[in-house]
Amino acid sequence: MGKIIVALALIAASFTIEAQVKIPQASPKSTVIQTVGLTDIEIDYHRPSAKGRVVFGDLVPFGKIWRTGANENTTISFSDDVVIKDVVLKKGKYAIYTLPKADSWDVIFYATTDNWGNPEIWDDAKVVLKVNTKTEILNRNVETFTIGINNTDNNFATLELSWEKTLVAVKFEVPTQKVALASIDKTLAGPSAGDYFSAAQYYFQSNGDLSKALTYVNKAYELNEKKPYWYTRLKSQIQAKLGDKKGAIETAKISLVGAQTAKNDDYVKMNQDSIAEWSKK
Repeated sequence: MGKIIVALALIAASFTIEAQVKIPQASPKSTVIQTVGLTDIEIDYHRPSAKGRVVFGDLVPFGKIWRTGANENTTISFSDDVVIKDVVLKKGKYAIYTLPKADSWDVIFYATTDNWGNPEIWDDAKVVLKVNTKTEILNRNVETFTIGINNTDNNFATLELSWEKTLVAVKFEVPTQKVALASIDKTLAGPSAGDYFSAAQYYFQSNGDLSKALTYVNKAYELNEKKPYWYTRLKSQIQAKLGDKKGAIETAKISLVGAQTAKNDDYVKMNQDSIAEWSKK
């Protein structure tokens, strides 16, 4: 009897899982991905529709913080620092809140992004940037709340919020020239210390050309002013594999001192073990 009850319970549970109803969201989720110059921007938000209701001044009251959409936080992320009205907004992810008024809005970039709607307790310390902008009255009706990145240029664009017959636009500048020049300088300057180290590591680990591995690790060590102990650790391993046990021991001793200074016990032990092994006749 017990087995029959268990079997029936399993069948009922299976039916419950398979019979879950799928219906469309009242405020569907939307993601906007846009590159402006060399800066990547992503916006995630939910889009409520007016459905015959008066939106601003009624459904969305004037003078009160609005979640700027529906459901969980509307968020925006920037891959680089941007400038809004001469104020730098650091790269990262922010929640967008707004304070709608009859003829202007405050657009607020808020530090925490894990609230459902408005925070239970509003914290002014988490307001990273607040900008006031005039509203524009549209000659058409926008039924569904819409956020977009428009008027794009290599150096700027506008974040636009539109619903009903209201449009709010916030212009932001992106550091295209700075990023491009840095990329040019880095490329023309040649490989970095990290590039040389990675190449040396690959040749060593893949049993490739060890002479090249030694050349690359030496170049990495030369370019890195901090002289990392893991660089000398790799060099000692390459030297040992090339048969230069004496040189490997001397290099491992340098790595050992660096690891002891950094209090990295793992590297201390690895160097000590290698020195002991390579010292055997």
